[in-house]
Amino acid sequence: MEDEIKNRKLIRERLHDMTDRYRELVAYYRCAMMEVETKFMVLDEELSLRYDRDPIETIKTRIKSFESTIDKLERLGLPMTVESIEDNMHDMAGVRVICSFIEDIYTIADAFLGQDDVTLVEYKDYINNPKDNGYRSLHLIVEIPIFLHDKKKAMKVEVQLRTISMDFWASLEHKIRYKKDVELSTYCDNELAECAKIANDLDIKMQTIYNRVKNR
Repeated sequence: MEDEIKNRKLIRERLHDMTDRYRELVAYYRCAMMEVETKFMVLDEELSLRYDRDPIETIKTRIKSFESTIDKLERLGLPMTVESIEDNMHDMAGVRVICSFIEDIYTIADAFLGQDDVTLVEYKDYINNPKDNGYRSLHLIVEIPIFLHDKKKAMKVEVQLRTISMDFWASLEHKIRYKKDVELSTYCDNELAECAKIANDLDIKMQTIYNRVKNR
């Protein structure tokens, strides 16, 4: 245990020695995140004219913290280098798009992926194929160029698209499940999965109501 603590301390000291390079990489991810956020803001503006409503409710962004980055590298047994972060961690920059209805998610995702400077790296549909715990969301890993003063650089960004109810469930489930030093019972797991089903049923019902009103 003592050797492990010493090893972790040495690793972290080594990473702090390359702080400037790490900060530069984070700045690149921040730029890429802003590019993606802007694309969704433009799509929302354009689609709001077509639908006479905003299909996007909220856009949230985040950069993975230094501590979370190091913990993930250690957990995956990856080298503690800036190059390793860029090559292996595709969720350093995250953009979460909260939509009104399920069909908005796919409309917006298709429009976003259809842009010629967006390259799809990974596509995971947890809406039609939810996780065992009930989690639903559309996950995209994309690569986009950022234009710096002397070069163009391709950066990866994780995009999550959810409805309001999907985001509500995921946020509360995370707070419940990851409470420190508490192990959930099978009963709690089942109850959370049931809540996810209720949230999905609500999404489907609201979509059905909207479609009927829209088609009148």
